[in-house]
Amino acid sequence: MSQLKTQVAETTGQQARLEELYLRNVPAALTTAYFLTGNRDLAEDLVQEAFIRVTGRFGHLRTPDAFPGYLRRTMVNLFTSQLRRRALERDWVLRQPIQIVTFEGEPEMRDDLWRALAVLPARQRAAIVLRYYEDLPEREAAAVLGCSTGAFHQLVTRATTTLRAHLAGDDR
Repeated sequence: MSQLKTQVAETTGQQARLEELYLRNVPAALTTAYFLTGNRDLAEDLVQEAFIRVTGRFGHLRTPDAFPGYLRRTMVNLFTSQLRRRALERDWVLRQPIQIVTFEGEPEMRDDLWRALAVLPARQRAAIVLRYYEDLPEREAAAVLGCSTGAFHQLVTRATTTLRAHLAGDDR
């Protein structure tokens, strides 16, 4: 029983130390990350990921008092890795052959369809694009959106209902 109390006390002490490290280092790290990314949400994600990585290795740090330096270095490394990954993705996209989308019908109808698609919520628009433009089966499209096939079917149903209503309101 005393061993359990000792483990609980150690865990509580570790949590307090972790909380203290967080409170002491994260505000300055957020500022640095914001200057790196230029975006508050990305900065928060970057700090969180770096904090998790550094604290996961905290027991192995040569100088635990140098935590802010380790955190800063980890943030910069993660940021540059993200930049390299984005550059590789951009290069890959640029190497892909361009597919020209053709729409049979009147130009006015095509423009109306694009406007109607823009009105849809993002997930419904994604469902329509995956189902009808990419021609994915429901199961694959649902996996891309990270939902069940039933939820995907509902997204497509709602989107097509909205599109029909929007286009019918244009009297075309």
